[in-house]
Amino acid sequence: MSEQIMVEVAYAKPDIQVILPVRLHAGATALQAIEGSGILEKFPEIDLKQNKIGIFGKLTKPETTVRDKDRVEIYRKLIADPKEVRRQRAEEGKAMKKGGGELEKNEDA
Repeated sequence: MSEQIMVEVAYAKPDIQVILPVRLHAGATALQAIEGSGILEKFPEIDLKQNKIGIFGKLTKPETTVRDKDRVEIYRKLIADPKEVRRQRAEEGKAMKKGGGELEKNEDA
C-alpha cells in the first residue's frame, strides 16, 4: 500500500475563494491534485492551458510532484495590471497617502 499525502487545491474569484482538501498517493503531481479535487467540475471556466498554477505562491508546472500539506493554487488573469493602475493614477496627479486614501489639501498653503 502506497503512502498517502494530503494537499489543498485553491482557486479564487473576486466574490469567492475555494480551498479543497484532497488525499493523494505519494509522488502525485500538481495536475493530479487539481483533477482529484473536483475543482474543474465546480469551475468550468478554469482552462489549465490558459490558467497558471503554483504551489504556495510560486509558479510551477502541472507535472511537478506535490508534497504532503502543499497548497496547489490555480491563478486567474488579473482584470487590471496593478503597475498600470498606479502609473495612470500618477499621470492624473492624484496624491495618494498610505492606505490608498486621497490626501487632504492644505487650505493655508
